[in-house]
Amino acid sequence: MISKRISMTLPIAMFALLSVNTLSAAPISTIEGIVRISASRTPLPRARVTLSPGGYTTWTNPAGRFAIGVRNPGKYTIEVKHPACIAHSSQVFARAGRTTTVSIGLRRQAIEGKDMACSIQSNRPMPEAKVRKKFKPFRFASQRIGSVGYRTTKRGGGGHGAMSPLMRERPSREGYAFTPDNNFHHAQQKPLSTFSIDVDTASYSNVRRFLLQSNRLPPADAVRIEELLNYFPYDTTEPVGKEPFAVSVELTEAPWNPQHKIARIAVQGKKVAPNSLPPANLVFLVDVSGSMYSPNKLPLLKRSLAALVRQLRPQDKVSIVVYAGAAGVVLPPTSGDQKEHIVTALNRLRAGGSTAGGAGIRLAYELARKSARPGTNNRVILCTDGDFNVGQSSDGELVRMIEKQRQSNVFLTVLGFGRGNYQDAKMQLLADKGNGNHAYIDSDLEARKVLVENMGGTLLTIAKDVKIQVEFNPKRVAQYRLIGYANRKLAARDFKDDKKDAGELGSGHHVTALYELVPTQTGPVSELRYQKTKVTAAADAGELMFVKLRWKQPKDKRSTLRSFPIADLPSQLKESSSDQRFALAVTLFGMKLRGSKEAKSVSWQQMMTMAQQALGEDRGGYRKAFIKLIGHAARLGS
Repeated sequence: MISKRISMTLPIAMFALLSVNTLSAAPISTIEGIVRISASRTPLPRARVTLSPGGYTTWTNPAGRFAIGVRNPGKYTIEVKHPACIAHSSQVFARAGRTTTVSIGLRRQAIEGKDMACSIQSNRPMPEAKVRKKFKPFRFASQRIGSVGYRTTKRGGGGHGAMSPLMRERPSREGYAFTPDNNFHHAQQKPLSTFSIDVDTASYSNVRRFLLQSNRLPPADAVRIEELLNYFPYDTTEPVGKEPFAVSVELTEAPWNPQHKIARIAVQGKKVAPNSLPPANLVFLVDVSGSMYSPNKLPLLKRSLAALVRQLRPQDKVSIVVYAGAAGVVLPPTSGDQKEHIVTALNRLRAGGSTAGGAGIRLAYELARKSARPGTNNRVILCTDGDFNVGQSSDGELVRMIEKQRQSNVFLTVLGFGRGNYQDAKMQLLADKGNGNHAYIDSDLEARKVLVENMGGTLLTIAKDVKIQVEFNPKRVAQYRLIGYANRKLAARDFKDDKKDAGELGSGHHVTALYELVPTQTGPVSELRYQKTKVTAAADAGELMFVKLRWKQPKDKRSTLRSFPIADLPSQLKESSSDQRFALAVTLFGMKLRGSKEAKSVSWQQMMTMAQQALGEDRGGYRKAFIKLIGHAARLGS
């Protein structure tokens, strides 16, 4: 129950107080202060501040200030580190419900007989009003190197570029789950392939961020081919009648091996007009911890949610929950016609403190349940970099909590922001277990795509626990492999198990899955010595494979089955649809970035040409933008 009212300190310029509601009965203690260079008394930005016990962590802002909220009063050890300075450690006492202010000075390190300036080259004190102007991101070779960086200088005689430290970039702590390429399976020995659908698109915009903003190739595990494919709109068959989606299959030869075939399974969700959407009961769950300070985090987040707010109707309701060192409600359920009031509440949010993500999730779900009404679409929209470090923060704890919360028919959308400490694996896990979807917001344009253009798909689930199972005819298919979906594969027995969780399909969502098939040239694979494998009469009916889908209505517990055979028809790449050829270009792009052996024989130029010849209608210009992205990757990968 939300019973007590407290004040939680968030840094708003000079740390204004923001009143919030919280589940905790104990008042929050706040430790705030400023970090300076000892000799010059100049404020020091981007110093890491940690309180122990508890591991509360934040970074100083451009004015050198920080604030951390803690649940328990008592003695703490405060440790301040900066790459160019000597670390500081001292004791500080947090008083219950009070604010403790500290001032900390760091001494500069000496390197090779010279002082290493702690991010500032002047020894004169600098007025705080000028600090923000002074610390503009360093730019080198026409690109941004994080928020800090190095300047390249030449040493006499050698001609080698040496790294002269101005502001050292914090090491990247981004987290990605290991996703290996799927292996081929013999159709006679393992005829069934089962997986959950995936409507997420986060990988594509994250890959784009690596290529265009960081100017480097992404880690292989950041590239999920199914999410690259699902990012684009396709000209697919619309569902008719009461069916929530339509399914189509197209065959063609594989561009990287013409002896193999590609089967593309396309699922197109029914589009619900915005004015026909059920009333929305939305809870914005916003991470306002210190790690969200960067311009590509909280400032972009606020603009993104404001764009969504402007699309709301009077029957929709929005609440805002924030979390840093603690969690609290900053906006109770508010009607969608109070847009300015909602946007004002968003604009007041400031970053500071540690990250109690688990507490925020619990409070957001509780608020969503309390404000739900019959017929409403109930959803929590979690906006974060995923860097949880206080309270329930381990994957196991969060998964168990999310699985319990999803039983209340409250769905989850996870929006990722920022770089350097972006926890992609955790975001994926939360979205998967919370009956939700996951998008990565790297720009205002992406925010508009996810929250305005695709608002129905992001916010309204039309089918849940959608599973696909394919049975391959061993007389036609010797081997097969599913491209992508490595973390979505299911056991064959899970297909009929209605208790087994699977992916959700939103209004207008499109799902693409590709199989690479090795045709059987001379009948099934070699006979076994100890057992005989018999085939049915259907194996001689000219069928290549048999496709089955199961799904549930959003509030149902029993699934519906649909199945149909796919004939083995001749198929050439040049005669296939523009959607098929474009999807294959995207697949090659993903395989090339992942270093897959299948893509080694295909050049960047070949996949660019394939995409150029398959532009089709290109609604929104996303395909043309993809072609430019291939060119950028080619320059980095050459």
